[in-house]
Amino acid sequence: MNRLLLLTVVAALTVSSVAAQTSARRVTIDDAVRIAMEKNSDLQAARFEVDRADARVQEAIGYALPSLDLSGRYTRSLKRPVFFLPDFANPGSGKIMPVQIGSNHSVDMTLNARQILFNGTVFVGMGAAGIYADVARDLYRARQLETVTTVKRAFYRALLAREALDLTRTSLKNAEDNLKNVDLLRAQGVLSEYDHLRASVAVENLRPAVIQSETNYTLSVDGVRSAIGLGALEPIDVVGQMQIEPVDDSLIVSAPQRFLETNHTYAALQKQVEVNEAFVMAERANYLPTISAFGTYQYQTAKNTFNISTSDFFTSSQVGLQFSLSLFQGLQTNARVQQTQVDVRKSQEQLTNVERNLRIGLTSTLGNLKAARQRIDAQQRTVEQAERGYKIVTTCFLSGAATQLEVNDAELALTQAKVNRIQAQYDYLVAAAELDQYLGRLPASVSTEDLD
Repeated sequence: MNRLLLLTVVAALTVSSVAAQTSARRVTIDDAVRIAMEKNSDLQAARFEVDRADARVQEAIGYALPSLDLSGRYTRSLKRPVFFLPDFANPGSGKIMPVQIGSNHSVDMTLNARQILFNGTVFVGMGAAGIYADVARDLYRARQLETVTTVKRAFYRALLAREALDLTRTSLKNAEDNLKNVDLLRAQGVLSEYDHLRASVAVENLRPAVIQSETNYTLSVDGVRSAIGLGALEPIDVVGQMQIEPVDDSLIVSAPQRFLETNHTYAALQKQVEVNEAFVMAERANYLPTISAFGTYQYQTAKNTFNISTSDFFTSSQVGLQFSLSLFQGLQTNARVQQTQVDVRKSQEQLTNVERNLRIGLTSTLGNLKAARQRIDAQQRTVEQAERGYKIVTTCFLSGAATQLEVNDAELALTQAKVNRIQAQYDYLVAAAELDQYLGRLPASVSTEDLD
């Protein structure tokens, strides 16, 4: 008995554990954006670019800081070199006397210091590296905005698919209820077999639509999972409604005039022009001299035996200034200056082209936003009228004053009106998200402090 009880408890715990593991994760739109900020691979790659840009800034600063080098060397002479001198004891003999020089053991340590006092390339490079870091940050912000828009679009698509699924299920239920009414009326001899066939066909025609809507919803949820960067095997449940938050009219009016001030893609390209201009200055700086200060401190000894003590070491030191100026390099510097000037002109053309495309895209988004808002208002009235018409025709059908064809037409009109309304809502929400991207508006839940 006890064994049976133990097996029952273990089985119950196992079932509950499996159920907990397979339960879907409830995700709201704010949750989806927050998860994407943490897990989206493209966004993480852009974040790494920011880190690399910061490292390059540190590298550029390092060229202007002092450099210190410490080197040491021990030498063991296997056979010491000789130096040849005349035989001073017998000047007229013409003999040459070999004299060994050096020692069997020598040890030396040298400390070298160098500080650049003037180098145009180094100083320009420091400024260019700082601008490059700002470019990386703007590109990261642009990637954030793009990710948010992608996530919102995928999330709204899932909500649209769910609304469509609910509509097809409701239509199927209405058709099934209508079929039941037809069966009752036919049993009373009020309706013909033809009416029953039309009602049956209407039900069977809706079943594939429900199946297709279920498939579309599943695929749209997969799209949300992919957009936010979750694993393919992690189940999620999209939570929320397609609620419209009207965009402020003043924002819509001012958007064409102010969006370039806050658009991070445009700002990144502007700074890229500045970076290329700094590269021109850096190449031109090669015409200027380099001045640096240096110092050397040496600690050394030499001895024929290995019995070396600290008293055997001697020190020497020196300081000085170094000046260098390139007089001719085969016109290489001039060619590099011309190349960087071409890069400046290319980046300016890209900036102009991007500005043009952004303006066109913003105009299209604002047009879609206004049109979707008008469609929402119009479709809301249409849905109310279609619902009223469906109630009237079903009542008349039950009293024998309407035909099955009129019921089917009313049901189709109501479904189409609701589909048009949710499609307009979807278009409005997507356009609002795109407008936020153009204006550089991140959700309040997205932190920007990590890049400051």
